[in-house]
Amino acid sequence: MNKGILYGVGAYAIWGFFPLYWKFLHEVPALQVIGHRISWSFIVLIAFILLTKQWQDFRAVAFHPKTIAMYAIAGVLLSINWLVYVWGVNAGFIVETSLGYFINPLLSVLLGVIFLRERLRLAQWIPVIIAAIGVFYLTFVYGRLPWIALSLAFSFGIYGLVKKLAPLGSLYGLTLETAIVFPAALIYLLVMEGNGTGAFLHAGVTVNLLLAGAGIVTTVPLLMFASAAKQIPLTMVGILQYIAPTLQFLIGVFIYKEPFDHAHLIGFGIVWLALIIFWVENYLAHRAASEPIPELGEG
Repeated sequence: MNKGILYGVGAYAIWGFFPLYWKFLHEVPALQVIGHRISWSFIVLIAFILLTKQWQDFRAVAFHPKTIAMYAIAGVLLSINWLVYVWGVNAGFIVETSLGYFINPLLSVLLGVIFLRERLRLAQWIPVIIAAIGVFYLTFVYGRLPWIALSLAFSFGIYGLVKKLAPLGSLYGLTLETAIVFPAALIYLLVMEGNGTGAFLHAGVTVNLLLAGAGIVTTVPLLMFASAAKQIPLTMVGILQYIAPTLQFLIGVFIYKEPFDHAHLIGFGIVWLALIIFWVENYLAHRAASEPIPELGEG
């Protein structure tokens, strides 16, 4: 099997099993978990850049006011996304968090239309409308707006939009993002330590290792994904990305026994139908575009 595909599957599988990891930290407030995730991720990333002797290259491209401003926005959006996700997982909403990442690709398409003036083919509007119907239906089922899913979809969708406009690659970009939000995360953790509510070094060896390990589990799949993205077509990346929310959904339903009745199945089914239509249309459009134009006399 193509090494790029293996890296891609590995990255999305790790992201898919994230609920199991964060559940082990359910006794630690989500804000502290994110503070540690940001801090340890920054430490791991900057250590990797230094060990691979990329510091000069990183400094040359990263330390520009416009670049820093753009990645400050990205860092805040990513922090919000991480916070909502970890809180949602540990509050018993794994299934709803998976919904956020199922609808994210369709939302990203819509954001491209709004902010980048991209034009959708008529057939591409159909899955977007169907997904919206699914969200409205689930609002009725839940008795509330599925705000966890929508918060994740919007924060990650806008984050992706910013990253599309940003100049750095994934490694340098995440390093700069975490570097920008690292001081705030560190100050918060020090304040928690000062008032006696900090979990690190006070909640047992397992919790300590998991909090510190948050940096590793964040950066490893990122590096795997970056490698995969260079070796396989974007269409393949698009297919592989559904590994993560699918695993999260299955974990929520079958391991943690979160509520999922026929009404929920209908709502999720509408969203899944939208995704199937979206990717089939996308595949057919790309295949048609890649076919050679027949010369005169052919046919």
